[in-house]
Amino acid sequence: MATDEDKTAYREALADWQGKLTAIHRLLLDGERDGRRPDEIKGLLNREARAKEKYDEARLRLLGIGD
Repeated sequence: MATDEDKTAYREALADWQGKLTAIHRLLLDGERDGRRPDEIKGLLNREARAKEKYDEARLRLLGIGD
């Protein structure tokens, strides 16, 4: 059974990842580069990847399969 803490962590991780993913979509799909330098784009991609990892970990904990 998932705890309230697990549920909260999952919701927060999901919201964070969705926000980062939306920024990636604006960049790649909508062309909103706004003069971003390559290192800024790399940072955006790295932040999205880390947020996805946190989401995956929180999801596994919520399902009772994580650490």
